[in-house]
Amino acid sequence: MLVTCWSTKGGSGTTVIAALVSLHAAQDRDRPVLLVDLSGDLPAVFGCAETSSGLAEWLRSDLAPCSLERMLEELTPNLSLLPRGRGPLSARRADELVDWLGSDGIVVVDAGVLRSKEESSDRGSDDEIRWRLAAEADRSVLVTRACYLALRRTVSLPVRPSGVVLVTESGRALTRSDCERAIGAPVLATVAIDPEIARAVDAGMLRTRVPKGPIKALGRLTEEL
Repeated sequence: MLVTCWSTKGGSGTTVIAALVSLHAAQDRDRPVLLVDLSGDLPAVFGCAETSSGLAEWLRSDLAPCSLERMLEELTPNLSLLPRGRGPLSARRADELVDWLGSDGIVVVDAGVLRSKEESSDRGSDDEIRWRLAAEADRSVLVTRACYLALRRTVSLPVRPSGVVLVTESGRALTRSDCERAIGAPVLATVAIDPEIARAVDAGMLRTRVPKGPIKALGRLTEEL
């Protein structure tokens, strides 16, 4: 089961939501859970040392897919992290990566921000692999705030999420129903901006200081995985 978390605007909380979803799945299932980092921030969130190699290096190499297993870092007894590594994320081996991620188990991907094709071309970015994993996921999850600009970007993209995690904050005029109508997908969970989460992330202690409220709210995402 492949679950890809993505956003259309930086600062939406995609990395934290992907981390919490993987932690919840690892707690509630007896199958192994793999967390894949396409943005590069997850080691800091979990208080891990930065690695010298990861997915980026494998995508540019000719190593067999099984070599990815040697790059994994254990976060909890049932949860492993595949770090991003350094350098561009080449899409040359996208088919092999999708096949490997599709093996038995639960895979949660932090795909970060999906930009339009025009933005990707203008910036010379390596977004193709992000698009591929968002499009081919069993659950393609948009992480967004009730922000008009973020929703406007989402509507303009060719990929549609299968579900939404709505990060809520006071002062927003748009409601949950407004977001569902604009996006065309159900809100599976609402997670309030919480100082407890921010403190755990800033301290690199999210795996040991797991906030109970957001974990409970995200439970629906891991149902039937």
